[in-house]
Amino acid sequence: MTTNYLKSVKGQFAYYKGLGDATFDQLADDQLFEKYHEESNSIAIIVMHMSGNMMSRFTDFLTTDGEKRWRNRDAEFDTRLLARTTLLENWEKGWNCLFHALDSLKDSDLNREVFIRNEAHSVMEAINRQLAHYPYHIGQIVFIGKMLCNNKWRSLSIPKGRSDAYNANLFSKPKSGTK
Repeated sequence: MTTNYLKSVKGQFAYYKGLGDATFDQLADDQLFEKYHEESNSIAIIVMHMSGNMMSRFTDFLTTDGEKRWRNRDAEFDTRLLARTTLLENWEKGWNCLFHALDSLKDSDLNREVFIRNEAHSVMEAINRQLAHYPYHIGQIVFIGKMLCNNKWRSLSIPKGRSDAYNANLFSKPKSGTK
């Protein structure tokens, strides 16, 4: 069952990363830095926060506290103009760190104790904590992207008004393995 857990969480993280990737693909470089107002976050700020969080949480995941001394969380929320390539390199760096850590886990690790800000968690709890945190921010990225694209937005799920066509297609095909 735990092997299924690891496979499932890797799939969930990959799915949410894909939503972010698909959003970036629809945006011009300058849109990554747009803010609704001074106190809001741009997509770039959210990306830098997520990358910093992933690097901190998943570097030496089993052996060091998930809040690293070298992390400067407040700086992640500073408005910076980066090249799109630099921003996306940070995005990939964070995700690669996360997936590397997950790939290194064995079923027997899931009940081990790890710490985040000196608070004990089982490995499974620590992963679940991030599986709640990252989709929250991916939702923000998608929402901001959708607002910026307006009527040029390409849906990342079932487009509005297309549920009937989707359901007709879904229910008309036999499920794999059935005759």
